[in-house]
Order: sequence, then C-alpha cells, then structure tokens
Amino acid sequence: MGLVTPVGNALDEFWNALLEGKSGIGPITRFDASEYPARIAAEVKEFDPSQYMDKKEARRMDLSEQYAMAATEQAIRDSGIDVDSVDLDRCGVVIGSGIGGISTFEKQHSLLRDSGPGRVSPFFIPMMIIDMCAGLVSIRYGFRGPNYATVSACASSAHAAADAYHIIRRDEADIVIAGGAEATITPTALAGFCQAKALSTRNDEPERASRPFDKERDGFVMGEGSAIMVLESLEHALSRGARIYAEVKGAGSTADAYHMTAPHPDGYGARKSIELALKSAGISGDQVDYVNTHGTSTGLGDVAETKAIKEVLGERAYQIPVNSTKSMIGHLLGSAGAIEMLVTAKSIYHQILHPTTNLDNPDPECDLDYVPHHKRECSINHAISNSFGFGGHNVTIVLGKVDNSG
Repeated sequence: MGLVTPVGNALDEFWNALLEGKSGIGPITRFDASEYPARIAAEVKEFDPSQYMDKKEARRMDLSEQYAMAATEQAIRDSGIDVDSVDLDRCGVVIGSGIGGISTFEKQHSLLRDSGPGRVSPFFIPMMIIDMCAGLVSIRYGFRGPNYATVSACASSAHAAADAYHIIRRDEADIVIAGGAEATITPTALAGFCQAKALSTRNDEPERASRPFDKERDGFVMGEGSAIMVLESLEHALSRGARIYAEVKGAGSTADAYHMTAPHPDGYGARKSIELALKSAGISGDQVDYVNTHGTSTGLGDVAETKAIKEVLGERAYQIPVNSTKSMIGHLLGSAGAIEMLVTAKSIYHQILHPTTNLDNPDPECDLDYVPHHKRECSINHAISNSFGFGGHNVTIVLGKVDNSG
C-alpha cells in the first residue's frame, strides 16, 4: 500500500492519524477562494515530488500524476516485490481518476487565451489525460500487462480495484497495481461543485464540516491525493512470502439509472451492488463484520446508503460497525474508493476501526453503529467497502482476513 493524503503522505502516518480522529480539512491555501461559497478543502500538505522523481519529470506531470507516482513507489516498496525478478508481462496497472489533470487544463487554457496557441505546452495532453497515471507507472517499472484507467466519478478507483481483481482471477496477470489519483482543488473545479450545491459551507469550522450521517451535515468537503495497492494472486503472494493485509473475496458493480448527481432515494443501485459483491465472494450478509461506507456527508447520499445496507444485511446491519473515512479526509473523488478499500484492508489486518468524527447529532434516518468519535477494536473476518459516483455508478468490494498475514 502507498498513499498521498490530507492527513499524511506515508502509510503509518496516515493510519495513525485516522485512529486518532485527526482532520485534514482546513481553509483553502492553493488559491484565493474568498469569493466562493465553500472556502475549505482537505489539501495534501508537505508533499515533495523530488522524493520520487527529478524536477524535469515533475514539470511534465500533472499534480495528480505526481501523487500517483509517489503512492505507487511507496506501495511497491511496502509490498517487498523485487521488480527485477517478476514476469513483467504478467504485471498490470489500473489506476482510476474522476477528473484527471484539471489543474493542467486550467493553466494551459490561460496560456492559450493570453498568449496564443504557440505557448501551450507540448506536454499538455499527456499531463491532462486520465490514463497517463497508469501509463507512467508502466513506463517507470516496465510492467507490460493490462494497462488502463477507469473513469466513473467517485467510484473510479473502486472500479480500478475491482477490475484488477477480475484480471487476476482470469489469470491475465499475477500482479496488478491498482488505485486512484485526484488533484481537483482548483478554481474551476471548486466553482463547479459549489454551483452544484454539493459542498459544505461550514467555512468557520473546517474540521467539523465533514459530518457523515449527522443531522447537521450540509455537503461534502473536497479532498485530494492518491492511494495505490499491490494486488496479486494468492499463490504468487505466498510463493514469495509476502505480507498479506487482506484477501479480495469479491466485487459487484451496478448503475442507479436514476439521476446525474443524486442517488436513487431507496438506495436501489447500492443495494444491488452489495448483493452482487457478496454473491461474488460466496458469503452471506450474516458473515459481514464491518462496512466502510461511501459516507460523503450529503443529505441524500448518507440516507440512501444506510437504507441499502439495512436492506441487504437486515438485522445484522444494527449489530456491526459502519464508519466513514471521509469524516476526516474529505472526499477524494476518483481516489476515494481506493483509499477506503485500503483502510478496510488495514482495519482487517489490525482488527481495529477508525472513528467517524463529527457525528454529534445522528440523523434519525441514519440509525446504524457508525463508530462515533473514538477508534474501536473489532473482530473482522469479512468486510465490505462501498463506493458510489455521479452518474449513478456503484461499486462494492468484499475483503476477507487471511490467517497467514504477517
């Protein structure tokens, strides 16, 4: 696992911050946001690309690509894989993003407008297009297996992980680098989300602005960063004595077929996604011990997801912990699914859950055990991670404990 996040740019730092309930949300510093309704975000802090690439490389990458390269290097190092000893034809890369190189787009459009077409960078297109994160990782490490991006808004990186699972199951690769990257805290992106009325405007209390399942929630908080995981076949992992955080047991994906931005009010697509994932994993709802929710802190989304969980798990839903990582790091959009799957795997590995922060006054329609305020030790054999996106995209991934971890 590797990551770049609003609460830490290394795995242990990030994990400890979550367990402590630390917030990565604050006033926007990247540009003047004083005229925006929402003036807060979960920005990445103290990121130094020179730790992962030289200055020339960095200049030719969008910030989202820099994040992805950094997270990938961490993940490969954490996995213990010797790149020189694996079959590079059986190593793939699938990295998703919802928006891609929007900061590059904004900068290059300004150059075009102000100085003409001759000033646009020859690297504009590769810096902007979403598939380039996967391409750059492949080029750096020589991975010649399946290589592409997934784009499904806030479900993008969950789709990437699900595709990686299926690629390995089809025996098309032994190893797949999977995850997501997003760097959308820009003037245009912020303006668009503000106009869509999607963001919290709790500007005076940024650390309390992301409040999933709370009655006083008023929208999500934009975040940024990257999360990358090394997925490999169990046989391949065992053959090299790998530490295994968790096993991907199954995945399901559906569409709401309902609305561009709003979820189905009854959580129909989310429910079907969970059902398909459990069927894929070969387990029943009675075997689920924990749910890492999409949990965005939006009025409609939190209620719809709660309904979906209760529909599938029945009374079991009231007996198991359900939390939201976004309460501390905001919404990483296309990278959210990967970072929440990573958190789910870490939770299984350590048998402990991070809290859902800011849940001071639960919405009566959100009546599950959301692990409010404090971390909790928990016995977890099977867990699910939900991810949903604008356009009605739904992905659920089932993870299981591996007895020989560590």
